[in-house]
Amino acid sequence: MKLIKILLLFPFIITVACSTLTLKPTNFAWPVEEVLKINDDGRVTEDRYAIEFNTKGIFYEELNDSSAYKNKELRILRNMNGCYFITSEQFKNVYVFEADDGALVLENKIQVSETGLKNPALNQREPYVELIDGTEKLLLTNDGIYRTEK
Repeated sequence: MKLIKILLLFPFIITVACSTLTLKPTNFAWPVEEVLKINDDGRVTEDRYAIEFNTKGIFYEELNDSSAYKNKELRILRNMNGCYFITSEQFKNVYVFEADDGALVLENKIQVSETGLKNPALNQREPYVELIDGTEKLLLTNDGIYRTEK
């Protein structure tokens, strides 16, 4: 009988011991975009937010040239959900990445221009990320462009 009680309590003890502490709500947003110069090795570093990554893959994906990063800047902003929105001059897309085990993993690729951005800027407009390029303004989410019905 004692053995049965122990066996019945075992799943409960395991469940309680494995429960995860969750702090909600959490806002991961950066207040302003970071404009990062790309070094000769294709890496960007931002000490304020402790992020560093190689840009060659994103330039190859966007421009089919992994050396296109030379003399370029990357624009990056983290939204309130913790996703990184990344774009650059000449890009036709804004890339949305999630952090995962020492890597940035592509969550979404949002087409924002047919010809390529000329002078992009990213702003927080919670719950959206605003992309400005000249007179064009778009509100972005992790899923794509936010469109309001008119």
